[in-house]
Amino acid sequence: MNHEGERAVQRRAGVAAKNWGSARVNATIPPVAMDFLRQQRMLMIGAADDTGAVWASLLAGAPGFAEPVTERSIVISSRPTPQDPLAGLFETGRDLGMLAIEPQSRRRMRVNGRAVRDGDRLVVHTEQVYANCPKYIQTRDVLADAPASPGGQARTAPELNDRQRRWIADADTFFVASHSRHGTDTSHRGGNPGFVTVTGPRGLTWPDYVGNSMYMTLGNLELDPRCGLLFLDWERGHTLHLTGRARTDWDPDRAARIPGARRVVDFEVDRVVQVDQASPLRWTFGGYSRFNPPVS
Repeated sequence: MNHEGERAVQRRAGVAAKNWGSARVNATIPPVAMDFLRQQRMLMIGAADDTGAVWASLLAGAPGFAEPVTERSIVISSRPTPQDPLAGLFETGRDLGMLAIEPQSRRRMRVNGRAVRDGDRLVVHTEQVYANCPKYIQTRDVLADAPASPGGQARTAPELNDRQRRWIADADTFFVASHSRHGTDTSHRGGNPGFVTVTGPRGLTWPDYVGNSMYMTLGNLELDPRCGLLFLDWERGHTLHLTGRARTDWDPDRAARIPGARRVVDFEVDRVVQVDQASPLRWTFGGYSRFNPPVS
């Protein structure tokens, strides 16, 4: 059964279907999903640290670095670098939300479960596996592989600096990790540049557009507002990790002022970590999703 947070959000959103959400998600990896995982160069992952702060991050490698070895287990030949906020968290089993996304084809799938370190690898035991629609994904192609400095330089702060605020204001994509007692989930958010509004050194807001009505992210936030955001510098490989708390604003008048918004999510930053050259991948931009609403 989908959990109580999802059901509460679905009721407010007017979703009439019963058992729609995590209730319809299987734990096993279908053969087509196994093939998709083996082709990937990049995975987004999310987890809560020992303080309860939630972080989103990135793993990258050559095709085949994510290998499904059984219908319920994946071995990933990569783990967070020492500067990453998720570094060192998988010495024992921990809830993990994972998103495999292929920008060039606009395909994506989510895998939620438990992960543990095995040497230089992560082993993921799956509990939820499901595909997502291609809405709001901008196309990008891998331009080059750069030698990864082991994590690059990391900068940590309690709030966003001016350059980071511009980075977010210009973004067309970010990733959000959410967590509740039912597990962790990592999802994608996309739109035209400017769809994320920076309201100050510690504040962001973004519209919640029409999706699949499963509300797995908003359902987790209903139970626990702590979440993590990840913004990528696609051209230079830098990563910007934010942890904080999010609240869904259901005021219809506020949503009506933002094209395409069904509701609005407000995020308050608790901590910022920027890691330079965190990813070895360099991407070239293709085009915006035709589903992206205009930005007012």
